[in-house]
Amino acid sequence: MVKAIHKPEISATRRLNGKVALVTGGGTGIGKAAALRFAQEGARVVLAGRREAEIAETAAAIAALSGEAMAIPADVSRAKDVERLVASTVDRFGGLDVAFNNAGIEGAFGPAHLMSEDDFDRVIAINLKGVWLTIKHEIQAMLAPGTGGAIVNTSSWLAKGALAGSAAYSASKGALDAMIHAIALDVAASGVRINNVNPGIIDTPMLRRFVDDETAKPWAAFTPMHRLGKPEDVGDVAVWLCTEEARFVTGQSILVDGGYTIAGMR
Repeated sequence: MVKAIHKPEISATRRLNGKVALVTGGGTGIGKAAALRFAQEGARVVLAGRREAEIAETAAAIAALSGEAMAIPADVSRAKDVERLVASTVDRFGGLDVAFNNAGIEGAFGPAHLMSEDDFDRVIAINLKGVWLTIKHEIQAMLAPGTGGAIVNTSSWLAKGALAGSAAYSASKGALDAMIHAIALDVAASGVRINNVNPGIIDTPMLRRFVDDETAKPWAAFTPMHRLGKPEDVGDVAVWLCTEEARFVTGQSILVDGGYTIAGMR
């Protein structure tokens, strides 16, 4: 079901003025932070997620910023949901200019030899196949008018490293980093750019399922900037990658980790 649409005025001085932005996983954390920034930069924002109340709340927050938003419940692991999501975006706003594919799950962490096949498949279905599905339909929407566009996906520092028990999650993100190299080459000449952001230790609801204030302290201590990242730290980079300022950037996976992954820091 498509939620309410808000129609405020948008300043002509913003970097994404009048553009249409689609954000999956836009109800909380990095996705919400990026969605708010897209709106602040003048984009009309379509929010997608499995939890209807959360994306509706983000839409309301955008309305409070005098932005325009539409919330559409969708599960990115389902092809029909993704096709409907992109089609609804184009039907409502006339096109799609930029997208931030942020939906993902951590899955069940544990030793690979004890992981169930269902747990492994679910992580891959959402974190890898789900991103491919959204990219597939987003590119088609961007190619139709011939104006190009920009797509950003949320990967992870775990694409380049690991934690004990992170086999499925690390695999999904490592494959995502590899996948965009090929897709970037597929569409570069048509004016569509595609990149990843790779968050480090970011203070999001996902992280808080594993740590509290006390147990988060070592993560902050091991980060050279001596703090956990904020959702806005990643969201702002994702939005920048969708602006004209990043016009010659494609096929890249950009770490946003405060230096956490620099070798020798621990």
